[in-house]
Amino acid sequence: MAKDRSRQQQMRQRIAAAAARMMAEDGVEDFALAKRKAARQLGVGDTQVLPGNDEIEAELRSYLSLYQGEESQQRLQHLRQVALSAMQALAQFRPYLTGAVLKGTAGRYADIDLQLFTDDGKAVELHLLNRSIPYESSAQRHYAGDQVRAVSVLQLTWEETPVNLSVFSTNDERSGLRTSAAGKPMERAGLDAVSALVLNP
Repeated sequence: MAKDRSRQQQMRQRIAAAAARMMAEDGVEDFALAKRKAARQLGVGDTQVLPGNDEIEAELRSYLSLYQGEESQQRLQHLRQVALSAMQALAQFRPYLTGAVLKGTAGRYADIDLQLFTDDGKAVELHLLNRSIPYESSAQRHYAGDQVRAVSVLQLTWEETPVNLSVFSTNDERSGLRTSAAGKPMERAGLDAVSALVLNP
């Protein structure tokens, strides 16, 4: 029994390491997709041995530090500066930085993820149009409190960097926003916190 548990733990670790490598090198941003692809690559069909996002994140930090050390730090600093620039331009929509750029796990092809809070989602689009910034619109599911919502996501390029703007209602700013019903609330940082990150990397 202990041997089975040990084997299971080793396989979780191997899947987490393979998923982290995909996220760092291949631009895979979705944890669920990365772990499924890694499990398939390793010939694992047992979903019981799939690692949690926190396990993959730990492996990702190790991988970036080991294989992309200085490059990773320079890229992260650049992405945070671009994020700050975009947030300053969108300040009226109460922007927050979230995702890999905030956490410090951004791989080579990472996008910048921002959350905006407004009761007039169209005002964000108008703001972009008035500044001749092209964007594409899609929808994603998010959880605010216990409720699931379809959230508008505007994808654009800011200073030659892909940026995703998730547009929430003003009331959602006080909620713990999650990407799944059972997930942890997403970490986020406002303008002052991101300014501090840029000034003190």
